[in-house]
Parts: sequence; structure tokens; C-alpha cells
Amino acid sequence: MRIIVAAVGRLKQGPETELSERFRKRAAQIGRNLGLRDVEIVEIRESRADDPAKRMIEESIALANIIPQGAALVLLDAHGENFDSARLAGKLAAWRGNDRPAVVFMIGGADGLAATLRAKAELRLAFGAATWPHQLVRIMLLEQLYRATTILTGHPYHRA
Repeated sequence: MRIIVAAVGRLKQGPETELSERFRKRAAQIGRNLGLRDVEIVEIRESRADDPAKRMIEESIALANIIPQGAALVLLDAHGENFDSARLAGKLAAWRGNDRPAVVFMIGGADGLAATLRAKAELRLAFGAATWPHQLVRIMLLEQLYRATTILTGHPYHRA
């Protein structure tokens, strides 16, 4: 199974990119022991449309085009469910056990995601009630994916 993190916007070189890449590599490395093929990052260019609704539609179309057939879709959403790390690990294990080819975690742009894309999501995931910058959401997601893989392999990184 592939894990894909699809995000509107690009991280610039700097500490955010370095930390993001560190957790991505760690999750991919430990994930191989679980039969995960890779943890991939797909960055979608931000729309330049003047109208917020048009920006949201353009970005949502670009994101929708990268979803593999049969993939589980998870949206990062401030109004989504709060999962602890063990529950997220359990979801990954279930998707893998159900032979899903991929899980796509989507981080939308500042204007959000189109209703049609939100309707396709199997899960809407939140990192608490606070509003977070997209760069930090990506880092937190990748850290949680790394933590989930360590939980599934019994690695001591996660201590409840």
C-alpha cells in the first residue's frame, strides 16, 4: 500500500522542509516492514484565480486527479475527527488489511476543498480545534504517520 500526502502549496527550503522530509523518510523506512511501498508527497500548485470559489475548485480538481483508483481518501479538516495515534495506526492497518492500493491524505488550500471532494472522503481528520498553518499540518501529519508505523511494528518511539 502507498501512502500519499497531497497538499496545495509547496514548502520552501528551510527547517519545515527538513523536518517534513525527516519524518517522511522515517515513516517510509519503517513502513517497508509493514508492506507499505512508500510515503509520497505530491504538491499541487496554488491557484492564481482572483475568486476564492474558483481557486477552491481549481485546486480540488488538481487534487482529485492524483487519487489512485480504490484509494482511501482522508481530508485534513479543522472540523474533522480527532484521532489519537493508536487509532490512526489502526486505520492504516485496516486499510492495508483490506488490500487498499493507497491512502491519500489531502491538505487543501486556504480556501478549503470543494464539496464534491469532501463527499468522497472516508475520513476527515483534525489536529485539534486550533487553526494551524499548512506547513505545520504537513509536518504533524508526517510525524503521526511515522508514529503510526512505529506503533504497528512495536517500535519504542511511541510511548502512550
